[in-house]
Amino acid sequence: MNSSAFVQRAFREHYTKDFSFNECPPMIEKREFGFASFEGWMIRHKSFATRNGLISFLGDSAPRDVYFSCAYYEDPQAEMEKKGWLGSDLVFDIDADHIPTSCEKVHDRWTCGKCGFAGKGAAPENCPACGSEKFDESTWPCEVCLTSAKYESVKLLDMLTKDFGFSDKELRVFFSGHRGYHVHVEHEAVKNLDSVARKEIADYVCGLGLENPFFGLNEKGSRKLSVNDPGWRGRIAKSIHDFALNAKEEDYRDIGLKGNLAEALVKSRAAVLKNLNESDPWEAVKGVGPETWKKIMEHFVMSQSASVDTVVTTDTHRLIRLGGTLHGKTGLKKTGFPIPAIENFDPFKSAIAFKKGTATVLVSDAPAFRLGDQTFGPYRNQKIELPTAAAILLVCRKRAEVTQ
Repeated sequence: MNSSAFVQRAFREHYTKDFSFNECPPMIEKREFGFASFEGWMIRHKSFATRNGLISFLGDSAPRDVYFSCAYYEDPQAEMEKKGWLGSDLVFDIDADHIPTSCEKVHDRWTCGKCGFAGKGAAPENCPACGSEKFDESTWPCEVCLTSAKYESVKLLDMLTKDFGFSDKELRVFFSGHRGYHVHVEHEAVKNLDSVARKEIADYVCGLGLENPFFGLNEKGSRKLSVNDPGWRGRIAKSIHDFALNAKEEDYRDIGLKGNLAEALVKSRAAVLKNLNESDPWEAVKGVGPETWKKIMEHFVMSQSASVDTVVTTDTHRLIRLGGTLHGKTGLKKTGFPIPAIENFDPFKSAIAFKKGTATVLVSDAPAFRLGDQTFGPYRNQKIELPTAAAILLVCRKRAEVTQ
């Protein structure tokens, strides 16, 4: 049995015997569904009147990936221009691919598509050997990457609940099954928003377009920045307060301030903290003017913003992975969970779909990784018998092949 057939058989058995569809989206009959096959083709414009009809289709077809539309349509099976758009959920995609992490130098790799020259980490702009700009890249869903994505999701959820006023019942949060998280907003207030309005929301959570006057950086007549302010002003003030409370000179230098300014801010710690709550922080330290504070503001805007894929959020016809289904790049499930549980959510336990059996694989190159309570690897040119979930992860990531 070849590797693709091995994974497809495992997916089919899961959908026919073990699939528990607890993440059915509302108004399923108004959604478009799409399916990616193991053979490489895509089926779109499918619809299902009931959840049982969808479950039956999954068992019969055993797709590699399953998607549904964030949009509601009069006729989901029609061509795009004839579907009759009725509205869309607001969806956010937080992916580790968009978050710089030090671990990428350990587990990611690239190969030049022209000459075959290879390296680790993020691919360069040009191949050092031949100058080509085309690369085959291989990433890995490690714990550091997913912790970074979880942190971005926590910031996003904080803004959606505190700044936009959505309740936990109106938000659905998922581990994507690969290298990130999805947040779905299902509320009448967002249903009919067009792409421009959704772009405004995406810009807000990303902290884009915040100008100097917003932070009180005008020379005269400025508004005071306070930890009691709502929205971004209060969020930034709280961040500065927490940072200044224990910051050392090197901490200020790390955010781009010169040594003498860093020294002045540390010495004037009490004045900065007091003014953040009572008056104007820009006047707290002699010699530290608007340009310095602007640099500080930019740093904390970046640290407090949520890294989301704005293309996904603004697309009113977007297909997004269906909750509860398997991810073709890992064999893990897109897994939903209550918002309060996000801090302790462990994707490498909760998203495991295959919990029985073993398989023997020849691993070309794989970093150390954990599934459940077991740690595997690192492996290089090694034949080994592994639990099914670990074998499928390696095969799906193209790091291993099934042996007879």
